[in-house]
Amino acid sequence: MNDDSRSHPFRDSAQDVVAADQVPPTSQTRAPAYRLAFTDTDFLTREELRPVRLQLELLKPQMIMDERGIESTIVLFGGARIPAPEQTEGARTPALAALSQYYDEARRFAYLMTERSMQSYGRENVIVTGGGPGVMEAGNRGASEAGGQSIGLSIVLPHEQAPNSYVSPDLCFNFHYFAIRKMHFLMRAKAICVFPGGFGTLDEMFEALTLIQTGRMKRIPFLLFGRAFWEGVINWQALAEAGTISEEDLHLFRFVETAAEAIAAIDTWPRPL
Repeated sequence: MNDDSRSHPFRDSAQDVVAADQVPPTSQTRAPAYRLAFTDTDFLTREELRPVRLQLELLKPQMIMDERGIESTIVLFGGARIPAPEQTEGARTPALAALSQYYDEARRFAYLMTERSMQSYGRENVIVTGGGPGVMEAGNRGASEAGGQSIGLSIVLPHEQAPNSYVSPDLCFNFHYFAIRKMHFLMRAKAICVFPGGFGTLDEMFEALTLIQTGRMKRIPFLLFGRAFWEGVINWQALAEAGTISEEDLHLFRFVETAAEAIAAIDTWPRPL
């Protein structure tokens, strides 16, 4: 940060980081207590600092996306295990191989939506995925093939994988907290598209649906790709018949099969009064 960009007359923290590194090593300066608090990872990862870490994970992606001028996103949720059609030989089950059609649909949908995004200079309708393989890769891949940018919201897992290579590098974020990551999925969401997936996809889908159902989030286009899959794993009508959800809740989402159907559904989605 240079002097012209500062809104205060005080010495900049980045300057002190450099200065602290130049202090001669002594028994005092090598001690952990001497480290600047905001450069001391041992201190920042202490249990008592959890509220600070939560705030940092909220702020960092928020500030970067604000600086990039990103105003709205199109969310793609979906399974990491769904292969690209050319990779179905290695699929765990024949059913999983058959779901590869949704890799292609996610890729096509992201391509078309990114073309729209570029009409607003990449500020609106930016594709955001979890940054991983499978459907997530397909979404970032389609955006890249359209010549646009896309966001990846990765999270540290025991079986850690690098983000897929199609995420825009300067919009590739990494999280420790699932809750903050899910907030960033939804904070700018203009539409939510859910492709077949497992526990993670179900978790993301139901949290978003709950927020909309309870009025904690505006109603936006909510699309489930693959009616046969979703009706096979969830008996939606049984929930309504049991009274655990209302009949009206079944209208919070629509089933689609193709990218073209999804875009048509978004374009015709009832706007709030």
